[in-house]
Amino acid sequence: MSTEDEPLAKPALETRPEVTEAVTRGTARLLVDMGYAPIFELSLPNGRRADIAAVSKKGEILMVEVKSCRADFEVDKKWPEYREYCDLFYFAVPEDFPVELLPEDEALIIADGFGGAIVRPSEKITLAGARRKQTLIRIARSAAFKGLATPRV
Repeated sequence: MSTEDEPLAKPALETRPEVTEAVTRGTARLLVDMGYAPIFELSLPNGRRADIAAVSKKGEILMVEVKSCRADFEVDKKWPEYREYCDLFYFAVPEDFPVELLPEDEALIIADGFGGAIVRPSEKITLAGARRKQTLIRIARSAAFKGLATPRV
């Protein structure tokens, strides 16, 4: 129990999955605040899976690769293959992530379980019409199927 003068201790996130979950949740909250509709773990035609895909009201497609720690980044070099399916691409990492590991020309979000902030904005690369249609249909179908998997209470 703490007194009014002592701050409450924040529980430490200790496992990689807990950090990943917190960064994913905070990033999704940021995207919703920005007007995007996010979904998690979108399978792409090239066999890759984006951690977060989001669509704006204008149909702009944004994808996020969540990295929890140095080891997570160093073992997974597939992220460049997501770029061909989105207009905007970001890395999302926790505050204590060694950001010097990330490519300087890639966009960056710093997030925790409560929200996030864009540290480096993404360069917009507009998708071709056919690729946009294909990807938007994939996102819509994925969201619909995920909705079916959610039990109704």
